[in-house]
Amino acid sequence: MKTILTATTALSVLMLGACGAPTEEAAPEQTEAPEAAAPVVEASAEMPAAESVSLADVLADPRRDGDRARDAFRNPQATLEFFEVEPTHTVVEALPGGGWYSRVIAPYVSGEGQYMGVNYSMDTFAQIFGDRLTDERRAQLAAWEEGFPAQVEGWGGESAGAFRFGSVPTEFEGQADRVLYIRALHNMARTGNLDVAVADAFALLKPGGLVGVVQHRAPADESDERATGSRAYLREADVIAAFEAAGFELAGSSDVNANPNDTADYDIGVWALPPTNAGDSEEEDVPPLQSTGESDRMTLKFRKPE
Repeated sequence: MKTILTATTALSVLMLGACGAPTEEAAPEQTEAPEAAAPVVEASAEMPAAESVSLADVLADPRRDGDRARDAFRNPQATLEFFEVEPTHTVVEALPGGGWYSRVIAPYVSGEGQYMGVNYSMDTFAQIFGDRLTDERRAQLAAWEEGFPAQVEGWGGESAGAFRFGSVPTEFEGQADRVLYIRALHNMARTGNLDVAVADAFALLKPGGLVGVVQHRAPADESDERATGSRAYLREADVIAAFEAAGFELAGSSDVNANPNDTADYDIGVWALPPTNAGDSEEEDVPPLQSTGESDRMTLKFRKPE
């Protein structure tokens, strides 16, 4: 069993993040409550010890019973295999949110590797929520580091660290094998913090380490105004340029999360599609959008040079 890098007080709190339902990627004009983690379900007696757990075992674990319906759209096994995530790795997940991907990543690496989470700074939360950031919500979000170990334990893993964008602890620099931005870059982009996300990944990674990106993809010819991240869609070329400008090398791309049926032209953005199904107007017929599936997503990996 690994040594945990830091220990924090266990306090269960709700939080906003990027892996789950409407709260994870809430449009600026939407009002949403912080997303609660799914109920904890004990693993089956046949579940192997953490040190020998396989990705297939994790995906089949009862903790994910409420998540599994989205596997066909989010392709967690193929995505993590493309990112070359191994159970011995130190993995940093950006914006764990309600834990959809965390319930896969944390138990997979917590036995032999380490799992850490990174969240928005409070200044970025203020930009995202504006006057919807109530005192109660601010207090909940400010307590995220304290509550994160208990959240991760409920997800079947252990937390080796929790910190904010722009505040990478010195002791974590150069320690990560993988940094994962899964549907996590659009709010950083639209608040002017994309460069912070990229720089933090570079600081966290060991030489040769990889960044994995899954992000709602705007058409290549989308206008600048509609590709800022405010609709959650970013142009693939812009994402690649941001990482390459910081010194990363593009190590590969995959169509594993592509969806050619997504036109990406909804005024409300990605929230017109499942799992939110908000629609562009009260008159819009939602079922056809439901049948579209989740958004078209780029899947990219970048390497920090040796």
